[in-house]
This record gives sequence, C-alpha cells and structure tokens, in this order.
Amino acid sequence: MSNKLFVGNLAFTATEADLEEAFAPYGELEEVKVIMDRETGRSRGFAFVTFTQADDAQAALEAVDGNPVSGRNVRVSVATERPRNNGPRREGGFNRNSGNRY
Repeated sequence: MSNKLFVGNLAFTATEADLEEAFAPYGELEEVKVIMDRETGRSRGFAFVTFTQADDAQAALEAVDGNPVSGRNVRVSVATERPRNNGPRREGGFNRNSGNRY
C-alpha cells in the first residue's frame, strides 16, 4: 500500500493544520497539502496527506474515512498517480504530421 492518502469532500475552510490534527494520531506525517485554485487562491476541496510509513496511512484511512474534519465528513482513499499532461491537446483541424497536403 502507498503511504499517500487522498482526502476528498474537504471543507473549503479546512487548513493544513486541521488535517495534521486529524491525521497525526495515526503516525508520523511527511507532508500535508491542501490543493488550492491557482486563480482564486481558495481551496479546491481536497488534499493529500503523506505518512512516513504505509501501515500508518492504512490505519488513518480506516479511522478517518467518513468522519468529520472541519465540520464535513471527508472521504479518504489511497492516492493514485495520474499521468502528467504533456502539453495542450490538438483536437480536429489540420495536422501537418498527418500526411494531409494541399
């Protein structure tokens, strides 16, 4: 199991300190990161919590999932890697590499 957890359904007012308080009893935390919107600077309603040990992350997942943090019941799951976006997508239109010629 991974040692990184995804925390969803997070209250927009929740801080990293709130998450530390909720997750620290289950083991040593490596990182807590509330994801913020680049344009508004407000929380996007989810976060990542990374433990130093995978066993501690599993214990926290089982204990905190479905329970309130900052007034909202959060959803906790194991974080999975998403493939990185390698630039803008080109949809439709002329593609000079497709063999289409005038």
